[in-house]
Amino acid sequence: MPDALSPPCPAPPPAERWRFAHREWRVRRPKPFVLVIEGEADANPEVPTDYLHEVLLDPAHREDFLQLMDRTGLVVCLNVASRHPTYRDVRGRSSKGRLSQGEYYHHDGCSSPTKPRLVEIRCPHQTVARSVATAVAPHHAVLRAMLQVLPADLDDPAVFGPWRRRLADGPWPSDAELDTLQGLLNRTVRRKLPAEAARAYFREVDVAADAYVVPWSMGESRLIANANAGVTMQHRRAYLQENRPGVPNGSLVKRWTHEELPLPGQSVDAALVASFCSEEDGTCHRARE
Repeated sequence: MPDALSPPCPAPPPAERWRFAHREWRVRRPKPFVLVIEGEADANPEVPTDYLHEVLLDPAHREDFLQLMDRTGLVVCLNVASRHPTYRDVRGRSSKGRLSQGEYYHHDGCSSPTKPRLVEIRCPHQTVARSVATAVAPHHAVLRAMLQVLPADLDDPAVFGPWRRRLADGPWPSDAELDTLQGLLNRTVRRKLPAEAARAYFREVDVAADAYVVPWSMGESRLIANANAGVTMQHRRAYLQENRPGVPNGSLVKRWTHEELPLPGQSVDAALVASFCSEEDGTCHRARE
């Protein structure tokens, strides 16, 4: 029987054919903002390959692929075999007593002058399964959901009433204004809810925002639109069950693909990358790590 805290996991929709980079691919669209790429249409699905780097991020097709990600919101690449050196470990820290930064919905680079174009998070092939999910949802949907499911005893009409009216009647807030609202909500939750109650609240947010909260599979990469004029997303580390410290859990790696995977003849802008903030592991200024 599934855990009572776990959201239902519906059967995936059937795959369809999609043509990109002069090849046919098996793809699914489980949500309007999600494209799942299962692999090349004629490839053996049991044999992982590095089609992400060899085809999708090849310089000849890379910008078209990233623009697809910009328009879609989240592109999921399944069963990718890669140990590319640009990935680094995600070392998130959570405890029974408090939520880590990565458990709140966020953009990467939220405290930086410039945000990375996309966040790529990856579950490498490993011996221990990843039991902690990563929830992804559109920025505007997250804020609507956070207000919608805010517990009544935390909902201060003087603070949140004007925001509710603004979201209902317009004009629609700017991204900076949405960040201000999100800061108010996060501080309220952090100060007034114990850790497990806060985690339960964010599980309700996941449902209300129709977030993509599918458990990780080995070899899966998720490319998340982090800063664009289209479908900007937010993501968070999501415990599908009550947090139990000490339970073995598979690891993730990540990178800011647009900025950290340079095209031929280009180099990484180390100062720009060092300015980014990574909420997954609670660190800023990567150059100091």
